[in-house]
Amino acid sequence: MIGHSRKPERTLIQRLIGHPGALAGSALLALVLLPALAAPLLPLADPALTEPAQRMLPPFAGGPWSSDPAQDLAHGLAENWAIHPLGTDHLGRDLLSRLVWGARSSIAVGALATLLAALVGAVIGIAAGWSGRLGDALLMRGVDVLMAFPYLLLALAIVAALGPGLTNAMIAIAVANVPFFARAVRGAVLEIRHQDYVAAARLAGHRGSRIVLGEVLPNLAPTVLVLMTTTLGWMVLETAGLSFLGLGAQPPQADLGSMLGEGREFLTTYPLVAVLPGLVILILVVGINLLGDALRDLLDPRMIGLDRSSRAMRNSSTETHRQQDDAAPQPDADGRSALLSVRGLAVAVPSMANAITDCVDAVHGLDFDIAPGERVGLVGESGSGKTLTALALLRLAPPPAQVHGSICLDGAELLALDAPALRSLRGRRIAYVPQEPLTALDPLFRVGQQLDETLRAHAHMPAPDRNARVEALIAQVGLQRVPGLRRRLPHELSGGQRQRVAIAMALAHAPDLLIADEATTALDVTVQQEIIDLLLRVCTE
Repeated sequence: MIGHSRKPERTLIQRLIGHPGALAGSALLALVLLPALAAPLLPLADPALTEPAQRMLPPFAGGPWSSDPAQDLAHGLAENWAIHPLGTDHLGRDLLSRLVWGARSSIAVGALATLLAALVGAVIGIAAGWSGRLGDALLMRGVDVLMAFPYLLLALAIVAALGPGLTNAMIAIAVANVPFFARAVRGAVLEIRHQDYVAAARLAGHRGSRIVLGEVLPNLAPTVLVLMTTTLGWMVLETAGLSFLGLGAQPPQADLGSMLGEGREFLTTYPLVAVLPGLVILILVVGINLLGDALRDLLDPRMIGLDRSSRAMRNSSTETHRQQDDAAPQPDADGRSALLSVRGLAVAVPSMANAITDCVDAVHGLDFDIAPGERVGLVGESGSGKTLTALALLRLAPPPAQVHGSICLDGAELLALDAPALRSLRGRRIAYVPQEPLTALDPLFRVGQQLDETLRAHAHMPAPDRNARVEALIAQVGLQRVPGLRRRLPHELSGGQRQRVAIAMALAHAPDLLIADEATTALDVTVQQEIIDLLLRVCTE
């Protein structure tokens, strides 16, 4: 073990600063959001003030604020002359002022609609996922009724019933999006309620409300927050859409959608009045989506602590059971060359400090050779990279992990092979026994179907020959006495039986190299010994 000083784990703000998508989204969002928030403090003209004599002025053209100098002095203006940086619209209203105040209205309505939909949807989702079959059925059927209507038509119907206006538009948009949040939260609750820590809380005597508040809500918070950030941009678009149709903001109130609707009549004669609000909507929605995607990546609980754990994996010593005295492939005592030769194997994973540009090595500088008929054990503590090494040998390291070094099978460099060549090797010359066969076996297909499909992947055999081969594989792994094995689903087998089925699938094509990733994990001692004896017998044969 080599000691290294650890850097403290970065906060969310620090990780956002190091994320290019978050930086781009924040920059675009700041272009619209900062002026909108500071609108009451900025020296802007009244967005509702009309001056027909100053209609459709080009950018940076000058004109009086109003025809009444006393009114100008009441607004604190030193003189009754103003510059319109973006020009004026068809009624002589200052475009810059209307864009800033319109963006303020659109953002406020979209944010409030998102918050309302998230709160109501989360309550419905938690109640449905936690209340049992009857409550779940009643609540979800109500949600299904809302989802039966296209969301835009549902929003239009609600606004038509309540009357036009931004407040009613906000309510309509929120109601139309409640089913989205309700279904997402319900699915998360159904998954959480079956976790071991919830069972432990029940065993400790906690009530259902205490478990919901203490166990369910904290685990739901990142999911709901991510849903809100990714939905906010769509809410802003829906607000603009209703205002564009005349059902949102009403004259003389400024709103991006209503400005776009008013400007469409002058699209050919004076396109500025329609292009500018459309451009602001584009910048606003793209910025929200980029920032929401970055938050979704950085708030994923599975990614928290990745930087620290990956440094620990790099610093931990993963060693092969058989040490190599020479880095070059060496023949064994019988003069046989290595079947598999690995040199300088490194697997890099994204760093939490900057997941886009920085990587750290989870596996670093691994060298070993395996001769035909030889057994090599990879030994290391939990988290040292054993499974990642096994997947790297198969070119199946989960993305965005990057594999470097050299992996030669019978002289063929696996890292240089294309996808078709790899498919021809996997399962035929290189086979893999996973650590957890329950998740490796397809839960919807019977054991016989999965064994048959494994044979058909590389061998063109008639059905009788395949059936005979399946029976031979079942006998080879000692499952011939299990009644109706081929008709059983994976969940109908014990852990040891599932592991034997996984080994049978790996042995279907008599591979040259068999990679077993902790094939005896979570099995009792007797079954562990049976699996080890089986693997030893297979290797000997």
